[in-house]
Amino acid sequence: MIQTPRLVLIPLTYGQLIKYLKNDGSLELELKLNASVREISPELKEALEETILPNVADQTKNYLYSTLWTVVLKEQNQMTGDLCFYGEPNESREIEIGYGTYEAFRGRGYMTEAVGTMIEWARQQPDLKAVVASTEKLNAASFAVLEKNRFLKTGENDTLFHWRLDL
Repeated sequence: MIQTPRLVLIPLTYGQLIKYLKNDGSLELELKLNASVREISPELKEALEETILPNVADQTKNYLYSTLWTVVLKEQNQMTGDLCFYGEPNESREIEIGYGTYEAFRGRGYMTEAVGTMIEWARQQPDLKAVVASTEKLNAASFAVLEKNRFLKTGENDTLFHWRLDL
């Protein structure tokens, strides 16, 4: 668990990820949080089932690089979004970050703060050299989070911008 002045970031265990996926309030109950309105996109559901859960279950891996970290707003004791790394560092000692803010909490800087906090966490890991990300070109709010955290645009394709932050 990592805290900022406004947020608590909680790395979810395998059992908590199952509850997250059920989206029936059981995770909030376990974490003693107020209910939140959250939707699990088809892409996140697929990532949970096919990648995140198997990686978190693999005890040879550091689950902190694969699990969802839920972002809790202290003031309301409520989940506001999630972020994750897409697995352990690659051969270039990079990790990729992804994130999303629940609709009711967008535009308040919570994810900028959460991503900045995870960058500080990453800087403390001895095996990391950089954090990378990709954002949809049409999602200005998503790439603003990266710009505010000093990521540099490194390239693009038809639909995505690619970003990098050296640690």
